[in-house]
Amino acid sequence: MSAHIPVLTGDGAGNGLLKASTEIEKPLQQGVVPTTSSIASKVWNVFLVGLSFALIFNSEYDPLLACIGFSVLAYVITAVSIPILGPDFVRVGFSGRDLGKKHRPLIPETMGAVCAVVYLVTMFFFIPFLFYKFLVTETSGSGNREHVLDTSTLHKGRSLRMFPHSKLAEFLAALLSLFSMLVLGVADDLFDIRWRNKLLLPAIAVLPLILVYYVDFGVTLVAVPPFIWKICNPSMVSSVPPIVDLGMFYYLYMLAMAIFCPNSINILAGINGLEAGQSLIIAIFLLFNDALYIIPGRILGLHPPHPATEAHLLSTYFVLPLIAVTIALLKYNWYPARVFVGDTYCYFAGMVFAQVGILGHFSKTLLLFLIPQIVNFIYSAPQLFKIVDCPRHRLPKLNVETGLLEPSRVYFGVPPKGVQLLLLTTLGKVKLLDLERDPDSRTIRSSSNFTVINLVLTWTGPLREDKLAVLLLGIQAGCCAVGLIARHTIAPAIFGRDNL
Repeated sequence: MSAHIPVLTGDGAGNGLLKASTEIEKPLQQGVVPTTSSIASKVWNVFLVGLSFALIFNSEYDPLLACIGFSVLAYVITAVSIPILGPDFVRVGFSGRDLGKKHRPLIPETMGAVCAVVYLVTMFFFIPFLFYKFLVTETSGSGNREHVLDTSTLHKGRSLRMFPHSKLAEFLAALLSLFSMLVLGVADDLFDIRWRNKLLLPAIAVLPLILVYYVDFGVTLVAVPPFIWKICNPSMVSSVPPIVDLGMFYYLYMLAMAIFCPNSINILAGINGLEAGQSLIIAIFLLFNDALYIIPGRILGLHPPHPATEAHLLSTYFVLPLIAVTIALLKYNWYPARVFVGDTYCYFAGMVFAQVGILGHFSKTLLLFLIPQIVNFIYSAPQLFKIVDCPRHRLPKLNVETGLLEPSRVYFGVPPKGVQLLLLTTLGKVKLLDLERDPDSRTIRSSSNFTVINLVLTWTGPLREDKLAVLLLGIQAGCCAVGLIARHTIAPAIFGRDNL
């Protein structure tokens, strides 16, 4: 059998895989993902489908219940589609070897594209349910039978005076940005675009959303903590947080958020379950934050709805389906992984986070949930910006004898000098790097790679892949919990009041 030489893929969501051609190990193609399911799981899926339709077509026409129903349906479709489509992805070349396993099994890659497509289709079908009440009160449909249309004006078209056109525009612009990110993510998985080129891909995808934000909303005001304002203006008496108009700088900030969120998920990657796991945790905490605004006023009726309720409802509509498709993906991506998510999923999930932060107007809160990603980006910066040599793959290295993962290393052909030597020596002294020195000259031979994953392994010692994933996801959940608590305890103390 003839075979092409495998080509190395990039560091990140591809898990440092060896890209395989369609001619490699065809016998594996039929069994890469189990396609059979037990009777119990089939019955469970049928039950979930029935539940989803009951929620979608609820008697109150509540869009939140409909969104929950569509999310349940998206989970079922994704969970069923991944094992069916896995062999097809392998056949067309979307496959790779898991370098974290002893025998390096060949499994499907870029399965995050399945999640993204299911997510987008779900959101497309959700649009009429989101605006149903406006449609039936503004049209001659069944919900508005007492309304009599003036037939003399029909040739001029219908004017929906009460319809929230700006909300629809935001929703459609967000979907357009997500679709653009899907296309760019698949292009990255196909052509393995270099970091310096693909860093700005999310900036292209988010342009429609920023344009709609500028036209329909245009708020560029931010609150400044009173104590900072008092330092700049000692004569200030009021304790109300002063407002500052950032103007165009606010749009640059939104653009930076759109660039950072997708790339931050893609950088903190390389072991089974980590990309989907961290995205799931972030999405769940975003949902918790939204619930703090939605439940008291809108559901329990304890007080009038908060002015930000609608913005957080819109955030919920985007987050719920992401949680659903991510849970389905994580079933197959968890250790030992049967599929890889690919860069497509990382970009797509990160763009969802950026969009809810922009549309929901809580980008600072979102950053609190991205603390591990921020730390990983700062820690990785010396290699990302070529201060220190950056190898093609920075994922942990498997010790074949022990079956445990160890920190991967960067080797220096020429002993480090100047700024590079100062940086390595300083980080080594504070235990942020594991340095290997020549026993005679004491020059630095190698260093552990600059990623949080390798840093954790440096501190803990070798770990099995699933235990390392659980530890990293535990850190993610802990940071998100601290961020959520800080948002609603420390932030009110700093700004003088809370938004709730």
